[in-house]
Parts: sequence; structure tokens; C-alpha cells
Amino acid sequence: MAAKLKKGDRVVVLTGKDKGKTGEILEVLVKKNRAIVGGINLVRRHTKQTASQEAGIISREAPLHLSNLALADPKDGKPTRVGFEIRDGKKQRIAKRSGEVING
Repeated sequence: MAAKLKKGDRVVVLTGKDKGKTGEILEVLVKKNRAIVGGINLVRRHTKQTASQEAGIISREAPLHLSNLALADPKDGKPTRVGFEIRDGKKQRIAKRSGEVING
């Protein structure tokens, strides 16, 4: 099955404490159906000192479930669903809201 959301896509958060915010997908965790979005769903972690990092409280992004994300329409930035069409002999993702091809 083709992926509707991929790394680098601009997405809108639909539910939760960051509802309405937009960000770019940094990583997709396929087996867990989750994605890490830059600057969204920040959590604070208390970390011990290791050889590679110092001790302290660090803010980092936690994964969000894919059902809580919607692709931002390339035209106006509002949430849209993703469809697939064959154009120019290639299967491409399209925004259902505007019909525009999604790059990537």
C-alpha cells in the first residue's frame, strides 16, 4: 500500500494539545503508525549524563499517531485528504481539496 504521509510533508495536527499547528514530518514510524513532526508535541525528558550528551532536562518531539495528522494543502495550507491518480504514466499523490499534485 502506498504511503499517504511521507518524510518532508507539511502536515496539520487535527487533535491534541497542538491542534491546528503545522509542521514538517521528520520521521515516519511505519510499524507503529506514528510520525515525528518538527516542533510539535514537545515533551521534556530528564536525561543522565553519557559520553555523548550532558545531563539535564531536554525538550524533544514525541511521535503522533498518523490518524491525528492531515496533509496541508499545497494551495492554501488547510488540512486535506490524500488521493492517488495515475498522471503521465506515474502514480502520484494528489490533494483531495484542490486536486493539486503533492511533490515528493
